[in-house]
Amino acid sequence: MPSSNLLRNGRLALLGLLIVPAWIGTAPAQDPAPAPKPAAGGQKEEGGFAEPRKGDVPEGAAEQVTPETDRAIESGLAWLAKQQNADGSYGSGAYRGNIAVTSLAGLAFMANGSSPGRGPYGPQVDKALQYVMDNTAPSGFISVQNAGTHGPMYSHGFGTLFLAEAYGMSRKPEIREKLTNAVRLIIDTQNAEGGWRYQPVRRDADLSVTICQINALRAARNAGLFVPKETVDACIRYVKQSQNSDGGFRYMIQGGASAFPRSAAGVVALYSASVYDADEVKRGIDYLKQFMPEIKFGQRYSHYYYGHYYAAQAMWIRGGDDWNTWYPAIRDELVRRQLPAGFWQDSICHEYGTAMALIILQMPNNFLPIFQR
Repeated sequence: MPSSNLLRNGRLALLGLLIVPAWIGTAPAQDPAPAPKPAAGGQKEEGGFAEPRKGDVPEGAAEQVTPETDRAIESGLAWLAKQQNADGSYGSGAYRGNIAVTSLAGLAFMANGSSPGRGPYGPQVDKALQYVMDNTAPSGFISVQNAGTHGPMYSHGFGTLFLAEAYGMSRKPEIREKLTNAVRLIIDTQNAEGGWRYQPVRRDADLSVTICQINALRAARNAGLFVPKETVDACIRYVKQSQNSDGGFRYMIQGGASAFPRSAAGVVALYSASVYDADEVKRGIDYLKQFMPEIKFGQRYSHYYYGHYYAAQAMWIRGGDDWNTWYPAIRDELVRRQLPAGFWQDSICHEYGTAMALIILQMPNNFLPIFQR
């Protein structure tokens, strides 16, 4: 693949022409629901979400994806494409057929410019999408019986996010039907505190599962589905109450220490709920920035790719110097971590680590609607 910035920028521009009209140029259909009312202060409100923060792609973002990074991405995508199971799923070992891993793999291909039925990895996206749709029950619950998972609602959240991004790019009614039911299940299973937990029931909640659900709801709303205001407001309260005095976030609202992965998730949960300038966000970003030396020294800790998946999102939305400092550091570290065969190793499964790494590295492409600026 040509690796010069000039050729790369031309490729990005061409892919942008192919994809953006399908996402932006089609007026989103609305589910039957009361018309959203203007929010206080004149800010337009889309159901439960205020307008997402928009802005130009940071100047020089394309150049941040260096020729070496390009080669790592192409090698990783090629490896991931070959790992797809016959039924369209991704994952190996105990995580074979896992919905979250399958959805993340689909998102990794879409972050490169492919979409359902289009682009060099369109066939892989189509097969992964069909697998997720085939495993969406009439109730809306996305799950595969006996597939390894940390909790079914993790898979449901990532599966719903994948459906929302695919629907936003394709507008296929069969995807919308599945997505609508999946979104309704998330809304109906939010607990009294405002969060979600491993099972689709209104009992306890934790921050890690909660970010999966609010991120999925944000993507669905971006694609034109209605999400009630009370659902978003309750989630905001839950996330804010999960923050510790050091600016980091704890796992459950009842108490606990801060940690990098869940703190990155906490910041993105607020961003997904359209909370951009609150003190909680500023303190969360400041907490995350303390981990910059650990990136540069290549240190490992629990849930490494999960944490950096959300940290990269947080810094991308934040923009400015924070993004311009953060991305090159994690970019170079991920390029160093890649194995010669093209994958990134993770204890869950290599398909998971590879998909996460590819999504992070390709964030400057600005192709995935949930990340678009």
